[in-house]
Amino acid sequence: MIDWLRREALEPVIELDGRELPIELTRNRRAKRLTLRMAPDGSAVRITLPHWCRSVEAIAFAHARREWLAAELAKVPERRDPVREGKVLYRGAPITVDWREDAPRKPSLSGGALSLGGPQHTLGKRLQRWLEGEARRLFADDAARYCARGELKPAEVRLTRARRRWGSCSSEGVLRLNWRLVQAPDPVRRSVVAHEVAHLVHFDHSPAFHALLERLYEDDIEQANGWLSRHGRELYAAFG
Repeated sequence: MIDWLRREALEPVIELDGRELPIELTRNRRAKRLTLRMAPDGSAVRITLPHWCRSVEAIAFAHARREWLAAELAKVPERRDPVREGKVLYRGAPITVDWREDAPRKPSLSGGALSLGGPQHTLGKRLQRWLEGEARRLFADDAARYCARGELKPAEVRLTRARRRWGSCSSEGVLRLNWRLVQAPDPVRRSVVAHEVAHLVHFDHSPAFHALLERLYEDDIEQANGWLSRHGRELYAAFG
């Protein structure tokens, strides 16, 4: 019993529903309290802690909230393998992956099917690269449209592989958008782009920010936010 307690107190691991997950600690000098969350893909428990907090206290904090973490883990969607399943999620709907070894390596989308050739053992990585390329193209178009609508100069768009945030806007006016949004329905993806374009003018969530966002975004922002809240985790179910 003593050995188990010592192990729980010192080792950054936790057992949830028969799975042993690592506890990843990140120190942040701006943090004023411990922040606990489950990784989007359920692969780890993550804690952000102030610089003055001891690691052992952060680990104990996670174990004290084992029930909550188990509930969060249960919400993580089952992992998907696009290569084995022969389909990928694209703009809110699954499309068939039509792989043939003798087909051209460059992916070609037609009639709800993505045709491509090349080595099968690299198919997963190439599918992700194709999705990232599509994300870059769509984000650029979205950002250009919303910047024009807001009478703003065009913004630079970059992709991010962040595990928490869907988008961000830097003080230099660079929009960083999560490539996984290319899997979401178009109105959902566009809602995030419009949100970040609005941050080019207002770096807060003030009434002025929301008024601008309402002017920029053509659909129902609450509906788009609701979709991300309900289904956002599903966008992490494939491609690691």
